[in-house]
Amino acid sequence: MTDLGLYRHLDEMAPWNDRLQVLEVIGVADEAPDVRTFTFRSDNQTWFRYKPGQFVTLELPTADGPLMRTYTLSSSPSRPFSIAVTVKAQAGSLGTRWMFDHLKPGAHVKAYGPAGDFSLHSHPAAKYLFISAGSGVTPMMSMLRWLNDCAPWTDVGFVNCARRAEEIIFRKELELLGSRMPGLSLGFMIEERSSREGWFGHMGRIDAIRLPLLAPDFREREIFCCGPDPFMRAVRGMLEASGFDMAGYHQESFAAPAVEEIPAPFAVPADGGTGVPAEAATPIRFALSDIDAECVAGQTVLQTARASGVRIPAACEFGLCGTCKVKKVSGDVEMSHIGGILDHEIDDGFILACCSKPLSALEIEA
Repeated sequence: MTDLGLYRHLDEMAPWNDRLQVLEVIGVADEAPDVRTFTFRSDNQTWFRYKPGQFVTLELPTADGPLMRTYTLSSSPSRPFSIAVTVKAQAGSLGTRWMFDHLKPGAHVKAYGPAGDFSLHSHPAAKYLFISAGSGVTPMMSMLRWLNDCAPWTDVGFVNCARRAEEIIFRKELELLGSRMPGLSLGFMIEERSSREGWFGHMGRIDAIRLPLLAPDFREREIFCCGPDPFMRAVRGMLEASGFDMAGYHQESFAAPAVEEIPAPFAVPADGGTGVPAEAATPIRFALSDIDAECVAGQTVLQTARASGVRIPAACEFGLCGTCKVKKVSGDVEMSHIGGILDHEIDDGFILACCSKPLSALEIEA
């Protein structure tokens, strides 16, 4: 029987914050071969405030210890009482395989987030083009579901690529949205036929010939791309060669960028101090753990914490996911991040432990 006592009006609930939350699994659904959607509600009855296209980090309690994994939300913030992630279990994916085996309705899991800047709300435009491959469809579905609920007349093209027809994630829902949203132009492309399902659409891989067929005015659109790294590199190269203004191109990736793509470190001063020589060991006090440690030259706050037995949750460890965000009470750091922390959070004294190196003695809330 449904517990109607769970219902509360939105204005009676607090919004989800960007730190630790405990989520309860309320639904598990198969989407395609080895692809499932896990739907969660908040354990403390908060509502979910995030931008469509953002991601969360789940802390999976595996037998070998907590495992941090980052997943894009496939749900829409226009439906704020639950969130969902849609994940594909690859052959060697420890986290997703664990989710398939252990996350059932009623199970609980810790989560951090939301985070990320891959959202149409961060890059407003008159016309959009979504290009995805495989499970890269998930942030596109979050944005498209939001558009369907809140702005269904929006001019948006969607090119969705998969290996086989049966592997097109959300195909039925996409086709339904295509019939309901007057501004949506939907194109599927598969690489090979299969005996399981007939196919009469586009075949092959997206290239400089096929893209104009699927989106003739792509140069006029704000483009969002997500999929395997080789796929995104191919799309990016194709757009660059076509003369597309790359300021209008955005891609989502949880892989570490190449060394030359990492921004130069910038200092986040706390008190205007001059810092200490790089060769010296720098004292760090982890206030909540009541531990004093020494950070050797070149080491990050996260590395020092681990060496000292202080647990700071971390997932990507290159400044993207924001999971290792901690409050800096005092001191200066040099922080190299790629979007995992916002300017106002830096102004409030927060740092990402994974990519922050001390310039002076530090006190950290950890």
